[in-house]
Amino acid sequence: MPATSQPEPSRRRRTYRLLAAAATLATAGAMAAALPADAHDSQHGKPLPSRYQDVQLLSFNDLHGNLEPPSGSSGRVTELQADGTTKTVDAGGVEYLATHLREARKGNVYSITAAGGDMVGASPLISGLFHDEPTIEALNKLDLDVTSVGNHEFDEGAKELSRLQYGGCHPTAGCYTDEEFEGADFPYLAANVLDEKTGRPILKPYWVWKKKDVKIGFIGVTLEDTPGVVSAEGVKGLKFKDEVETINKYAKVLQRQGVRSIVALIHEGGQPASGAYNYNCDSPGAGDGISGPIVDIAKNITPSVDALVTGHTHAAYVCTIPDPAGKPRMVTSAASFGRLYTDTTLTYDRFTGDIARTAVKSANHVVTRTVAKAPDMTELIGRWNTLAAPIGNRAIGYISADIPSTGTESPMGDLIADAQLAYGKGLDPETDLALMNPGGVRAGLTYAAKGTEGDGVVTYAEGFTVQPFSNTVNLQDFTGAQLIQVLKEQVSGTNASSPKILQPSANLTYTLDLTKTGADRVVTDSIKVNGTAVDPAATYRIATNSFLAGGGDGFTTLGQGTGDLVGTDDLTALEQYLTANSSAADPIAPPVANRITIVK
Repeated sequence: MPATSQPEPSRRRRTYRLLAAAATLATAGAMAAALPADAHDSQHGKPLPSRYQDVQLLSFNDLHGNLEPPSGSSGRVTELQADGTTKTVDAGGVEYLATHLREARKGNVYSITAAGGDMVGASPLISGLFHDEPTIEALNKLDLDVTSVGNHEFDEGAKELSRLQYGGCHPTAGCYTDEEFEGADFPYLAANVLDEKTGRPILKPYWVWKKKDVKIGFIGVTLEDTPGVVSAEGVKGLKFKDEVETINKYAKVLQRQGVRSIVALIHEGGQPASGAYNYNCDSPGAGDGISGPIVDIAKNITPSVDALVTGHTHAAYVCTIPDPAGKPRMVTSAASFGRLYTDTTLTYDRFTGDIARTAVKSANHVVTRTVAKAPDMTELIGRWNTLAAPIGNRAIGYISADIPSTGTESPMGDLIADAQLAYGKGLDPETDLALMNPGGVRAGLTYAAKGTEGDGVVTYAEGFTVQPFSNTVNLQDFTGAQLIQVLKEQVSGTNASSPKILQPSANLTYTLDLTKTGADRVVTDSIKVNGTAVDPAATYRIATNSFLAGGGDGFTTLGQGTGDLVGTDDLTALEQYLTANSSAADPIAPPVANRITIVK
């Protein structure tokens, strides 16, 4: 069945109220009205609508099931001050996100709330333990109107994504409450994700928002390279098409249906020049403050698309990037984990049915924790936490200080690699080293207690937040030459422009020379295992997770190992390591991130 003929998600909890908020920067006054303000219908004496109608577009991306306020650096944003200095602000948590969005909508009936993908996946225990049903419930309560899929929506495969959209109890875990899971009230858009057998999108490719005589179309895509960043099982039977070609195709479809105002929801992004969410991305010129895949995408999407809501890189930016006609077009991203939301004003021209692009205004806003909590979200979090508590509150280890997940080589990444090496040696004493992908390290561990467990106590829930994917620990044999090639793949091939530095176990050391380019950045002669230079002809048994063992993240050589031995899940390996190597009286200290010598 074509995706366009699939049933609409249920609207049982609401009709389209489309309540909205006055945009922070009004734009209609900046334009010449085609009709005088007091124009009236000559027959009925009723005021005629203005030619221009401001429509508020509220957007966010990469929530990743973070219902509770994220901890550590994941729960802060950097804010640029008037004097050029910066400060950090605590941010995030759906109790606060709900309050901010509801306040922002007040006073404007023309409002849409959209998202740029990765609403679920790699989620903390409160959501991940229940296959992200709690997050879908929260998004329904947030009155989300539409979202694109992201790569993490495919962590559990297309069938599970379909269940999140249309409802039903989990096929193996069953129902978690007395009521059957009802699915998302909002449509997930997957225009460039095709079923290999039918060649058709697995979900709706586009959706049209309508309010009176105003209509705006939304096209949703995820990054074409989703198979490279998701386990092979998650994308089995699917084909991912080019983002630009797909958006341009469906923009024509919408235009043929009379929809001329179009927004693209793209789960792909860029890297801003500043880490501050409120820096001027267009200084000194349009798009000068951003780089990465979204720049080329934006420059090639048809001018008939009026704005781009993006994601994936977890960065914050509000930029204008010229379209193929050379005209500026708004491109936004609201960081991640619900720490920001974007408020964009789209000025709709009733005469043309299009957006007056010169009038588009946009800004990112912090989801501060200084506002009142939304009671319905507090109730939701409490209800699901009660179900998760028997599992989540269990202590699995003790730490003496914060173990952060930031940096080219992070203490948290090192700790995970050490844990996987120890687990690997338990399976096979011949295991030589371990490597962990940086994207699999979803958070760090904080010393301060999150609940009642006490400072320094690591709970299962906290461990789950760090490693939520349920990857297995895999052992494989590689030659020394292959090990060298693996390390060079961190900074070459598909990873040349955006390096992915593997987190090494303590017995692997080498130098990364960032003054060089490509694969030469890994200094071959510096690579040592247990203090001895790697022998290209020798065999090394390496522990990785199943994602890397399948060649994920561009590490094709890791997909060529032999002598496979598959162990338990990676979180269990971390739990066993913490339990064996820490106690309340003797907590484990953060690893010193000095295994990779970085030359800048």
